[in-house]
Amino acid sequence: MKFVHIADMHLDANFNSLNNIESLPEKRRLEQRKIMRKIIDYIKENNIEYFFIAGDFYEQEYIRKSTIEYINKLFEEIPNTKIFITPGNHDPLLKNSFYNTYKFASNVHIFGKNIEKIEEKEVNIYGFGFTDFYCKNSEIENIKIDDKNKLNMLIAHGSLDGGNDDYREYNPISKKMLNKLGFDYIALGHIHKKTYNDEIDQRIVYPGSTIALGFDELGSHGMIVGEFINKDLSLEFIKLDDREYKEVELDITNMSSILEIVQEIEELNLNEKNFYKIILIGKRNFKIDLKEIRKLIDNDNIVKLKDNTKISYNINEIAMQKDIKGIFVKKVLEKYNANIIDKETMEKVIEYGLEVL
Repeated sequence: MKFVHIADMHLDANFNSLNNIESLPEKRRLEQRKIMRKIIDYIKENNIEYFFIAGDFYEQEYIRKSTIEYINKLFEEIPNTKIFITPGNHDPLLKNSFYNTYKFASNVHIFGKNIEKIEEKEVNIYGFGFTDFYCKNSEIENIKIDDKNKLNMLIAHGSLDGGNDDYREYNPISKKMLNKLGFDYIALGHIHKKTYNDEIDQRIVYPGSTIALGFDELGSHGMIVGEFINKDLSLEFIKLDDREYKEVELDITNMSSILEIVQEIEELNLNEKNFYKIILIGKRNFKIDLKEIRKLIDNDNIVKLKDNTKISYNINEIAMQKDIKGIFVKKVLEKYNANIIDKETMEKVIEYGLEVL
């Protein structure tokens, strides 16, 4: 028995990290559709029997009906594949959600609030869906598997073994508890980092987000393909997103102007398919104006700039001077030592002040 497992597609997401470049967020939403086409084509070509979508398939706030119509047409192209969707915290089963108001293809099953078991010839599939943007207890721990001669699979959206407030708001579940339930495979969603080969014979799996959504999601993104031969499971990760978010550090210690920074950035060997955050590091001898640098860069794949540089002034030496610069720095340091301002603010104030003086 073969299956495809995805999660956290976030169809029609707003892609905040790309908003600096006109039309780029909309192009990225188009790429989401293209990736769904890739998935459906793979399912067709490989005779996949089951397609699991473990939550956050779309963004409730931004999803368009035209997108749902496009996705449903894709679902209709694979009538022999049974599709199971568990709504998550970004696409909960609300009264006005498309899960409730739109008639999906006959091969699509959408799980609701109560844990449900779907009995197939060779597998029993359990699942539940968020009915709000939060879920503090899905009662997964109360599931009793009643036929261990068949394959038993669980589809769920939630936080595994977390400890912060966010973890407690989004269906907190423990790995120890899940292992006790005895499922042959648990298809999870919510965490955007893939975890499918962290241990031998892994059965609790996050596929990660299907398409990278920002710079907190570095690396490759795609889907999990699984195959059961009797009770033996093999898993494979297949990359679907041609783009990756990358961070590149640029040391400006020996540079003397914004133009030099721009020149160095433009000479970087960057892959035109990827999105880049350029992080400036080192000691600076002049004021860094990220907006000015952004205007001068002729590369739409560089979508974010960050200044992690430190001023190269010897602050303590300047504070000992008897001129106006020394008096200025001494006053700023007094405010810092009195905890009136933090270190970052202190450094910025001194940098800008000394530049003016």
